[in-house]
Amino acid sequence: MTDRDAIRTRLNGVFQEIFDDESIQISDAMTADDIEEWDSLSHITLVLTVEREFGIKLKAAEVGSLADVGAMIDLIGSRTGK
Repeated sequence: MTDRDAIRTRLNGVFQEIFDDESIQISDAMTADDIEEWDSLSHITLVLTVEREFGIKLKAAEVGSLADVGAMIDLIGSRTGK
């Protein structure tokens, strides 16, 4: 398993927890448009949970520039050194 795959697996668990849906399977191209419950409030909760899960602190500008889940995985990887 690559580091990116490990991040994806952990991040998928975060998505399942935040959106209370164990059937969610994230993909690189996934965006907020793909999950009905993904609104501005759940986005904040998602970011805070990602920070806690991966032991990182994300800047608002970084989060605001993310185009999709793949970009989030890349950002987490760059911040965790993986």
